[in-house]
Amino acid sequence: MHLAGFFVLALACHGELYRRRPAPVRLTEFYLWTSFGGVIGGIFAGLIAPHTFSGVAEYPILVLAALLAMPGAFAGGTGRFLRWSGPGLVLAAAAAAIIWLRLRIPADAVLPIQIALIFLACAMLLLRRQPALFFGLAVLAFVIAKLDPLLSPIVQVRSFFGVHRVVEDPTGEVRLLMHGTTAHGAERVRDKDGTPVRGRPEPTTYYYFGGPIGDAIAAARVPKGRLARVAAVGLGTGSLACHRQDGEAWTFFEIDPNVARIARDPTLFRFLSECGPDMRIVLGDARLTLAASAERYDLIVLDAFSSDAIPVHLLTREAFAGYLSHLTEHGVIVLHISNQHMSLWGPAAAVGGAEGFLAFGKDQTPPDTTDDYLRTRAQVVVFARDEQHLGGLPAQPGWKRLDPNARAAWTDDHADILGAVLDRKFRH
Repeated sequence: MHLAGFFVLALACHGELYRRRPAPVRLTEFYLWTSFGGVIGGIFAGLIAPHTFSGVAEYPILVLAALLAMPGAFAGGTGRFLRWSGPGLVLAAAAAAIIWLRLRIPADAVLPIQIALIFLACAMLLLRRQPALFFGLAVLAFVIAKLDPLLSPIVQVRSFFGVHRVVEDPTGEVRLLMHGTTAHGAERVRDKDGTPVRGRPEPTTYYYFGGPIGDAIAAARVPKGRLARVAAVGLGTGSLACHRQDGEAWTFFEIDPNVARIARDPTLFRFLSECGPDMRIVLGDARLTLAASAERYDLIVLDAFSSDAIPVHLLTREAFAGYLSHLTEHGVIVLHISNQHMSLWGPAAAVGGAEGFLAFGKDQTPPDTTDDYLRTRAQVVVFARDEQHLGGLPAQPGWKRLDPNARAAWTDDHADILGAVLDRKFRH
């Protein structure tokens, strides 16, 4: 509904701009002011909004402002608009009250309410009547669309890399870190009886003990008995910290300072404070900061996500060549590729094969789980120069050797995103 509404609104704005174009003699001025408007919008969205709002507030603000610029919004002059402003202002005030009081709407009621509001707003627009009422309905529809009936917000921060929310599920037992629509980690903070959970927290979501990521980390220890140094790309809530064993030096590479602050705050998540208070966190793009590292690692875990998108530049041949230069002779790379929109088995295997790695993958849905927040399906690929470096992992149930020739390897110059999307839809 957002995409359809935005498309119609943008089309109407472009049509109105064309209708109001000046005579050819003034076209230079016309294009100058149009470009100037783009500059103002870019400054607001790119520089001001990220430092002013904790969420993506500029989108609904600009859409609602564009509604007031639609043809007929002030039909009959401002007097007529003001005459009908009462109902619209009431609805806008109701929207503000919902935000201020953080009212909760039952999950099964959100969609019907949105549809009813949009229907009424469209009726007002088609009848060219009561523009203020139309505007108020649109405001209310946007506010309800932004409400999440299932999650209670605790902290919300925004940076150049997006909006991160720390939320709790309806039971109050599980706390999650959300980036866009994707959970980047969860922790059980209360027991069924409501008492706080004490002691060392247990890794959850994709990182639970017995999952593919946990099994791969354990397998990498087998050749030497332990891991001297581990590099983990992508911090999230710090769940991976609780996979560390005594004597192992783990380093997290994280691009967003807000994520580091959230993970280090024991009042939000306790994985780092309980399992790795001394763990080093290197801020910056992992491909650059890892390349600048003087250390060599027995294990590199690649778990970098941006909402539900995987940074492509971390999955190219050039990137893997950099990882290889910082991997010990018996080193292992673990790549987390769970994704709602793309199948990355082929590209991952191809990149690994091109750099001389064997690739083994596993797609595991947690058995006997009753809580989707605590254990979730994980798709994982493990790379090694020799199968013996994986300590028998390839022989375990569910692990399969991946064909490096099924897809072309991605490079910095070319990545077949569309092919990955189609593979996800039609082949997996």
